[in-house]
Amino acid sequence: MKHYILFDHDGVLVDTEPWYFEAGARALADVGFTLDRDQYLRDMAHGNPTWTQARAAGVDEDTIDRVRDARNAYYQHFLRTEDIEIDGVVDALARLSQHVRMAVVTTSKRADFELIHATRDILRFMDFALVREDYTHAKPHPEPYLTGLRRFGADAGEVLVVEDSARGLGSAVAAGIDCAVVHHPFTQAQDLSRATHRIADLAELADLVVE
Repeated sequence: MKHYILFDHDGVLVDTEPWYFEAGARALADVGFTLDRDQYLRDMAHGNPTWTQARAAGVDEDTIDRVRDARNAYYQHFLRTEDIEIDGVVDALARLSQHVRMAVVTTSKRADFELIHATRDILRFMDFALVREDYTHAKPHPEPYLTGLRRFGADAGEVLVVEDSARGLGSAVAAGIDCAVVHHPFTQAQDLSRATHRIADLAELADLVVE
């Protein structure tokens, strides 16, 4: 039985991934570049940034710096104004919290993470949250989840990771931790074959973990 769960954040606890793409696409459109969604998803699966396509097309770094600032502003606007809830998350976490200890391991920047959770109940179920500033190497590197293991003082066999993307799955696998992948339409075309479990939603995770 697993005693700890490390949750990815975007696409697992809140539905932010489409808005992060939209923010980057809009910012790049402002400088005349069209961000291809399918290639973006392929880049994301390997941990490559939003700007990979633009750089390959010859967009210079000064322009990318300006676009990055615009993307961040668009994204925070979306976080304030769009519906990013995932149905059933809080109920599932409430049930799980009676049986396991939980934490968040995310590539979200602290400012975005704090904005998302300023008015939500998700973090009350978590022992801690690791954001992008809390480790050096981002997913698919194993460091984020290895850092989570150390924070819990847990062995890998006691822990389950919950992810929705190939990048996050790769991080969990590299850290030697079993991973349940929850369905999300934004990442469903990615190679998720290394997952220990495939689940439709977090309610199904509760059924899986709680014996």
